[in-house]
Amino acid sequence: MQLAALLIGLASATALWSGVQAINQQARYSYERAAAAFGGARAPALIGRHAPTFPQQLFVDLRRAGWPVSPVLEGRVQLAGRSFRLMGIDPLTFPAEIGNAPAIGKEGFASFVSPPGETLLAPETLADLHLTEGARPVASSGARLPPLRLQRELVPDLLVVDIGIAQQLLDAPNRISRLLIGRDSGPRQPLESVAGDELQTTEAQDQSELERLTDSFHLNLTAFGLLSFVVGLFIVNSAIGLAYEQRLPMLRTLRACGVSARLLNVVLVAELLALALTAGIVGMIGGYLIAFALLPNVAATLRGLYGAPIAGQLTLAPSWWIAGLAISIAGALVAASAGLVKSIRQPVLSIAQPQAWRAAQHRWLFWQSGVALLMLASAAVLAWAGDSLISGFALLALLLLGAALGLPLILSGLLAVGQRMARRPLAVWFWADGRQQSSGLSLALMALLMALAVNIGVGTMVESFSRTFSIWLDGRLAADLYIQAPDNATAQQIQTWLRQRSDVQAILPRAEAETRLAGMPVEIVGLPDDATFADHWPLLRSAERAWIRLRPGSTAFISEQLARRLKLEIGNTIDIPAPAGNWTVEITGIYADYGNPRGQITVNFAALTRWFPALPMTRIGLRTSPPEIPALIAATQREFGLDSRRLIDQASLKAESKRIFERTFAVTGALNSLTLGIAGIALLMSLLTLGHSRLPQLAPLWAIGLTRRRLATIELGKMLALALFTAVVAIPVGLVVAWCLLEVVNVKAFGWRLPFHVFPLQLLRLLLVAVAASLVAALWPAIRLWRMQPAALVQVFSHER
Repeated sequence: MQLAALLIGLASATALWSGVQAINQQARYSYERAAAAFGGARAPALIGRHAPTFPQQLFVDLRRAGWPVSPVLEGRVQLAGRSFRLMGIDPLTFPAEIGNAPAIGKEGFASFVSPPGETLLAPETLADLHLTEGARPVASSGARLPPLRLQRELVPDLLVVDIGIAQQLLDAPNRISRLLIGRDSGPRQPLESVAGDELQTTEAQDQSELERLTDSFHLNLTAFGLLSFVVGLFIVNSAIGLAYEQRLPMLRTLRACGVSARLLNVVLVAELLALALTAGIVGMIGGYLIAFALLPNVAATLRGLYGAPIAGQLTLAPSWWIAGLAISIAGALVAASAGLVKSIRQPVLSIAQPQAWRAAQHRWLFWQSGVALLMLASAAVLAWAGDSLISGFALLALLLLGAALGLPLILSGLLAVGQRMARRPLAVWFWADGRQQSSGLSLALMALLMALAVNIGVGTMVESFSRTFSIWLDGRLAADLYIQAPDNATAQQIQTWLRQRSDVQAILPRAEAETRLAGMPVEIVGLPDDATFADHWPLLRSAERAWIRLRPGSTAFISEQLARRLKLEIGNTIDIPAPAGNWTVEITGIYADYGNPRGQITVNFAALTRWFPALPMTRIGLRTSPPEIPALIAATQREFGLDSRRLIDQASLKAESKRIFERTFAVTGALNSLTLGIAGIALLMSLLTLGHSRLPQLAPLWAIGLTRRRLATIELGKMLALALFTAVVAIPVGLVVAWCLLEVVNVKAFGWRLPFHVFPLQLLRLLLVAVAASLVAALWPAIRLWRMQPAALVQVFSHER
């Protein structure tokens, strides 16, 4: 039974850890592809010092001055209602050592640069567009892209064209976003003598923008994987400890025959390594299956939140397999270290004592409680002084471990109170035996406490987020109907037609631009001057007459996360890089922008179109009465031939947003459920392995007249009492975990603070789940006791124990 517990525990722990690492590795592989695509963040470059783009003439001047540079122009285009990243390159001067340009040079240089040119894209992007290779989609500006051609090395959501075509599509004639620097070491003139102060150098980065944006998400996944691994190790530790206890007579005999403690430990370690390797292989297979099942949700979350192009298929390196087996072996050695040290240090006569192991465990109880208090005190210090995401996770780890290590003392105290209050002899024995049994079950109960606390904490965070998100969504989606026109000309025609309809109460055009602020990508949203936004926009704090002051274009609202990252307050000014130069605005409001990892700035719509004249203005919101929406949609489709993807009502958009929200936390929920399942397995294995050693305590009761059925019922009730006490202790711990997640981790990871809510029904549900899981775990051992033959109980009195 100990063998099964060890293999199941170690395989489960390895499976969850390796599954999370497989997902993270796949994401990092995709980020590497995105960063290395045609230069990206992995190549040194020259960028504009004062604006996002600069004149193409600087490229010509630098080439003549000996600089091995190649021009790149980047921007966004809208196709079929979706935004794609467009990159224009010059394959003639593109450095051969960067990205995928050699494939163009050898196979399709002429077709790429000759009219009508080519648009290179990944297979995933072609599938998203619902087009075939060779098609020429039309952008929202009305311009037609060159024929599509697949290049499998590219990442999703990226379109690559010749730079001349990109300048036409982005309405940026003779403009460049950056100049990639090749490795040519020939003589070159100083940069300042050629470009003055127009350009600055950016070195190749070890970490791409996507990696920085998604660090928090992957750190959350890693933390949950590590928690699951630790909970699984509780099973292994419990199984190894109980196995050593049952092997004490054999160890005593071997020591008495002259086998040294060192040799004995070498054999035990060799046995453990063989078992760890076997469980590790099984766990790696399970980890692959877990990653395969969870990857679609993770990919959808990363793509929806961060725009991160994650492939939907696993590509695992050999290092993943090696690391997984290594963590399995290391975990087994850590779990067995205490037992090995005790075995090598205990003298032969001490080993001969029947209860030596358990007596040693009792001696460690108060030391363990002291360590728990130290951990909880350290957690309190971190809660007060910590100022980083790492300190937030350290706070959670110390809190959970401190609570888990203090659980045996708390249970012992509760059971002692029950013993003092009991009056009948059987009731006194019930509580006293529970105290004795809790030492053998302490590791399993600690695992149950940690799993329940994390479930409560994460569940409270998700429910708080869900409630806040629903309220916030009502404010952000203030229009009743949203239209996505195919191009600017059609958008103007639609607005002209809508102004003549009596069922349209307000027309709310919307535009968005992208820029960089303090080296970070920032979205700029333009809102029209309408009372709809003043009534619904989720402002957290604002200056007086903020909406009136927004009209001229000299002020702006910023998102909460941007305010935290740049340490901005109301009254501060910021310079927004625009095509024509810096746009200086004063901050008059800070608003909530949940679910958006990038910073966001909100300005007046007319002012945004003045500073960014080449923006696609194809998004239109409408205010109308809900009963009029179906007829308005039908009339718009008949008049302009728009499909259902380009017209969506508020209710449908909210439903889709909530579906994306639920998918975002699907992975967390799955890991929570798996962690709770592992804790249940730990409890089951502990009960099964303790079953034989419990007979000396139960046989005397049977001998004085208690039936096996009643004994089984008592054992079941005792287990339920221990599980109930553990669940009650887990509730305050879980609520503190929720507070840490909402007030510390979320703020440091994403930049927004969520209100803290307590959900009594959720706590009651988890309490019942814990009791039910414990009941299921205790049912099998109780049934075994009920069906045990009387002869087995009689034999207890003839054993040396």
